Amino acid sequence: MASDSLSSLPLSRLKGVGPAAAAKLAKLGLHNLEDLLFHLPFRYEDRTRISPIGSLRPETGVVIEGQVMAADVIFGRRRSLLCKVADGTGMVTLRFYHFTAAQKNNLERGRTIRVYGEPPPGSAGLGVYHPEYQLDYADSGLPPLEKALTPVYPTTDGVSQKTLRNLTTQALAYLQAHPPRELIPSTLLDQSGLPSLTDALTKLHNPRPDDPVNLLLDGKHPAVKRLVMEEMVAHQLGMLQKRAGQKAFHAPRLHADDLFEQLQASLPFTLTGAQQRVIGELLGDMGKPHPMLRLVQGDVGSGKTLVAAAAALAAIESGYQVALMAPTELLAEQHRDNFHHWLAPLGIQVHWLAGSLGAKARRDTQAALADGSAHIVVGTHALFQEAVQFHRLGLTIIDEQHRFGVQQRLALREKGRFDTRHGIQVPHQLVLTATPIPRTLAMSVYGDLDTSVIDEMPPGRKPIDTLVLPEGRRPQVIERINDACQQGTQAYWVCPLIEESEEIQARAAEASFTELQAALPDLTVELVHGRMKAKEKAERMARFASGEAQLLVATTVIEVGVDVPNATLMVMENAERLGLAQLHQLRGRVGRGGEQSYCLLLYQTPLSLTAKRRLAVMRDTTDGFVIAEEDLKLRGPGEWLGTRQTGDMAFRIADLVRDESLMEPAREVADKLLHDHPDNVESLLRRWLKGGESYADI
Repeated sequence: MASDSLSSLPLSRLKGVGPAAAAKLAKLGLHNLEDLLFHLPFRYEDRTRISPIGSLRPETGVVIEGQVMAADVIFGRRRSLLCKVADGTGMVTLRFYHFTAAQKNNLERGRTIRVYGEPPPGSAGLGVYHPEYQLDYADSGLPPLEKALTPVYPTTDGVSQKTLRNLTTQALAYLQAHPPRELIPSTLLDQSGLPSLTDALTKLHNPRPDDPVNLLLDGKHPAVKRLVMEEMVAHQLGMLQKRAGQKAFHAPRLHADDLFEQLQASLPFTLTGAQQRVIGELLGDMGKPHPMLRLVQGDVGSGKTLVAAAAALAAIESGYQVALMAPTELLAEQHRDNFHHWLAPLGIQVHWLAGSLGAKARRDTQAALADGSAHIVVGTHALFQEAVQFHRLGLTIIDEQHRFGVQQRLALREKGRFDTRHGIQVPHQLVLTATPIPRTLAMSVYGDLDTSVIDEMPPGRKPIDTLVLPEGRRPQVIERINDACQQGTQAYWVCPLIEESEEIQARAAEASFTELQAALPDLTVELVHGRMKAKEKAERMARFASGEAQLLVATTVIEVGVDVPNATLMVMENAERLGLAQLHQLRGRVGRGGEQSYCLLLYQTPLSLTAKRRLAVMRDTTDGFVIAEEDLKLRGPGEWLGTRQTGDMAFRIADLVRDESLMEPAREVADKLLHDHPDNVESLLRRWLKGGESYADI
């Protein structure tokens, strides 16, 4: 059997694994020896020493040994077996709700018993429920104590800890006899003291009593770092292969000439240095015969849309079509209106395609895209539906990529895919995000993309002043809104819910709307929320944008896509219920003009520690990248990205927050491995990515 064939040995080859057990293990994602060995403990129990019963403490697992004093079936609200055990230092009660007659009979008075258990909190007289135990036998007595710490594994119904430990012991024996091939040469592992893969796995499954368990569980032990490094290298290799696979396609050479110069001349402001730099990077990419794959990050209000317009003009001027996709109609409408405002004077009509579009208008737009008369279309998910066909798609722009998924980005790319005599041609791809992406996530999830950052705000923008206030200050906040609006500015009032809920005690937008109308009779107040029909919502938003309404009460539907420079005050009630990214996006609705703007975060007590930390971060900084890093620490990568993205970064052992310092070295190792040891790459991808060897085909 090959030295790297742990994955080729099914669990059914192990003693005790028949078809039924294999099916249960499969629910844990365990199919072969490699899966089993990479299924790591999440904690350890110390069964290497005996503790006196008199030293037992609640919620502390220990091994005790004593004599059975009595074992009786008790009939109360629920039938149970009670066994009293004493060792001279004290007595403990073992309770079993599920037991057999044979079990009761075996617990004979005077018999020696060894028990592992953990008294629950507040247990009277320290009882232990359903503990593991062993009894002495006349011919052999009790078995020896464990020599290593006892691992506790993630499990599922029908798979006991005893089963997992037994199978893992068998797998470790095989591992020692057939060590796996080291796929990363030791010369590439710069971290000193990292053990071999065999030693690392053995240590993690069988640590000695004197090993630093806290380092193992916190991921700081060299054994954990060894596995983390290899997994991160595999993910980086996957990204590099994916990138190389996409770059292998052809793309049209696009160039900017007169149109962008005309657009710049028509603007009432000058582009920032950061915008000019990023536009230069985009035009440089699009001038090459291979597809641009670029992510543009920019904080709210930094001018990403204008950068996207510059890229779109290069495609249009070169005779190609552009598709811009946004996750919501509200955001898509904002892009459509901006593009229309900028491009209509240049003779370019902006087309629209979204779910709310009528049947005839939809057919007209689809026909214009198919015959090439439509140069640019803005829309939502409707853009990659089968009925939508492009004549000559040269550039796709996707806003807020994290709200889609990688597959949806590629589905839109496929609309412009066709065969040429040079090979397959695909459009250039531009991805925008106003949600700054933490560096580790950018490297792991968007590693197939080049990254540009618009790190400069337009001149005249002032940092938003953020205050955190208890709900009891609500009357003063309402008075402040009145004062601000009477002076000619506008304000937002954001609520997390649409209707009152008994489960979540938060004020609803409708209730706040009614309250604010009554409290502010001299102001025109509008209400918008996600359950309104698109037309009604658009009309109310338009009245606020035009200044006809001074106060807009809304749910988080206004998180993106709303641009009213005259709005200088944002109030968010129940701010403790919102995440950092959402709070930051909502705050970005103000501060878009030259006036000083304010954000007031109202909260209800008591506050959790996490909520306190979130609100403190919002109060202390307006830097989106700092906020994103803090958000990642609080929520973790899976929740930060959302369910659509988690499949793209499903790490088995690595933790992007905990192991951030290893990401850069892993990228460097991946680069060297790809060039100097290409024969190891496919094996490494198979070991860690479960089918990731087809990355390049995506």
